Amino acid sequence: MNLGYWGRGTTGADQVAIARAADRLGYDSVWVAEAYGSDSPSMLAWIGALTEHVDLGSAVMQIPGRTPAMTAMTAATIDTMSGGRFRLGLGVSGPQVSEGWHGVPFRSPLGRTRDYVEIVRAALRRDTVTHAGPHYPLPLPDGPGKALKLSARPVRADLPVYLAAVGPKNLELTGEIADGWLAIFFSPEHAGDLLATLERGRRRAGRGSVEAPMDGFDVVATTPVVLVDDVEAAAEHVRDYCALYIGGMGSREQNFYNQLACRMGFEEDAARIQDLYLAGRHREAAAAVPLEFIDETALLGSPERVARRLGRYEAAGVTTLAVAVGGGMSRDEALATLHVVAGIAGLEAPAAGTGQGDPGTPDVS
Repeated sequence: MNLGYWGRGTTGADQVAIARAADRLGYDSVWVAEAYGSDSPSMLAWIGALTEHVDLGSAVMQIPGRTPAMTAMTAATIDTMSGGRFRLGLGVSGPQVSEGWHGVPFRSPLGRTRDYVEIVRAALRRDTVTHAGPHYPLPLPDGPGKALKLSARPVRADLPVYLAAVGPKNLELTGEIADGWLAIFFSPEHAGDLLATLERGRRRAGRGSVEAPMDGFDVVATTPVVLVDDVEAAAEHVRDYCALYIGGMGSREQNFYNQLACRMGFEEDAARIQDLYLAGRHREAAAAVPLEFIDETALLGSPERVARRLGRYEAAGVTTLAVAVGGGMSRDEALATLHVVAGIAGLEAPAAGTGQGDPGTPDVS
């Protein structure tokens, strides 16, 4: 279950209610996003206190928003509080958020990501952390600081690290250094090259096995699900979301989602969506998102149609499908969608009292 972030028709209480339902229904994990509003670790701590079984994933914690040491501290804390249920998803964000919100130059994203993950992993192992890389030198040279190690003992020194990646170089890096990939606008019909790029990174790092380098690697595809029988009507719930990313998440020169749409064969559409969005014509931008793009990257229509199309993801190499609900849905509609998808996927509710978390907190939903 991907809960997104506040501000697009949902509240924190809505997210908690949906997460608790996912926990009861047997969903594998819930993921929380952040942009420049609600942050993911706070929401995950809230959700973790009110759930028992479901894993808690950040999708993502923004690399420019925190030092790697702070991220390691946060990851260790949530993992401990939840009884070992945390999954650390990271991403470099984009130039507008990195520079306009966090005040961090958006340069060398691949090098910064590599150094960041190295430091986080070292801190979680409780190494005495030193790093000579150009992006995060630790300790700072010629200063009073000294190398430190995490004072608390994490539940898991090897908690899984996921990266949100869109471009080919970042995908290859993800295969090399991460335990999983957080995919957005995943189209099973266009997945071959993406997974081959991940596999190249896995082989370079000697991960998995020679015969099956993707073994042990989690491909997480966030996929909007809209259970409205008329496919075109269902797509209307997703148009704003698509237009925001293709048109507005980044500058005209550097928008990774726009570039992804282009690589999928929607060059003219992507250019028009971006022109309209950057001109402030957001409704027209949403209307310009082609139905074919939405239908390829979402599960739309009747429960029977969704059930027929679900297998495409597993066949393409997805190991975790992160169901996203929103687009104007009420809490009740979102909960109903969760129940239907659980039935389609054959989920089994976990037995009471078998989780590692502490569910003994008052109901806030």
